[in-house]
Amino acid sequence: MTGKAVAAVLILLLVSALGIQGEAVPRSAIELRCQCISTHSKIIHPKLILNVNLTPSGPHCKNVEVIATLRNGREVCLEPTAPWVKLIIKAILDKANTKPKTAS
Repeated sequence: MTGKAVAAVLILLLVSALGIQGEAVPRSAIELRCQCISTHSKIIHPKLILNVNLTPSGPHCKNVEVIATLRNGREVCLEPTAPWVKLIIKAILDKANTKPKTAS
């Protein structure tokens, strides 16, 4: 490749990387690695959030991952240390702990 071609490829890669801030890697592309490339820390209105998936750290990824599915279908990785995300995590855990247990 010529120098110009290499530069063009690098620019395309950089531009495409800018567009994925806070996005999750498609689930089919991963099994044993982190799903979040980067995280989003700005507040997202709760009415826009359809679902939140909390993945604890483990052998697949050293990071706790919080992935919100928005009403428009987009998945966004949330910053687990952001105060508003901590409130969401606490609410999810509280809800899970207060569910009535069914008798077996």
